[in-house]
Amino acid sequence: MARFVLVHGAFGGAWTWEPIVAALEARGHTVETLDLPGGGEDGTPLAEITLAACADRVCAVLQQRPDPAVLVGYSMGGVVVTQAAANCPERVASLIFVAAFMPANGQSLLDLTHLPEGEGDMIQANIVVEGDPPMASLSGEATAAAIYNCCTPEQIERSLPRRRPQAVAAFATPVEIDDAALASIPRSYVLTEQDRCIPPALQRRMIAEHPCISVVELDADHAPFLSRTVELVAALDELALA
Repeated sequence: MARFVLVHGAFGGAWTWEPIVAALEARGHTVETLDLPGGGEDGTPLAEITLAACADRVCAVLQQRPDPAVLVGYSMGGVVVTQAAANCPERVASLIFVAAFMPANGQSLLDLTHLPEGEGDMIQANIVVEGDPPMASLSGEATAAAIYNCCTPEQIERSLPRRRPQAVAAFATPVEIDDAALASIPRSYVLTEQDRCIPPALQRRMIAEHPCISVVELDADHAPFLSRTVELVAALDELALA
């Protein structure tokens, strides 16, 4: 069975993964989650919330045990796990991207959203950026429409109060990786077909540019851990053992 380390996306925290942890453990896996700097209940000062700090946090978790992990990145977490895997590749057995950004060396999350296939992204259309250092936020209405469009009203009501503003530095900083070295780590992708945040066309472009050993497509929004919980657990179980 696999050791999973699950990395959340922007505005989120370790709580993102609560719907699937017990189900993965019931299948015999071990599961570790974490709050990235500034996410969930983490209190890192805004000026210290960087992509490098996020990647360091992930590597610190990976290094707590001797066995390499299946490293899973969701949404912005895809950028974080890409950088983390490049920084400590010996700790990563494989990578799984769940509705996530997959950058190449020198690309940032924002670079990927500006590709032609990113047209129609409801996050960029509704995001509010303010402050110095800048913080990004989304209204509850925009979040529900952009992220939770396949979720129940009850799921949305429980999730919205737990979300926090996101430091823009993690969006704007390009990854610094060796693409050839990182390609030696097997990667898989869970594509979300009803996604209004990372349009399916952009997900498919990233998959084409970073070949995956396996791709699972879910009829899901940008929150498959809520809207398609059973299907996501099955996909992670399958991909971890691929």
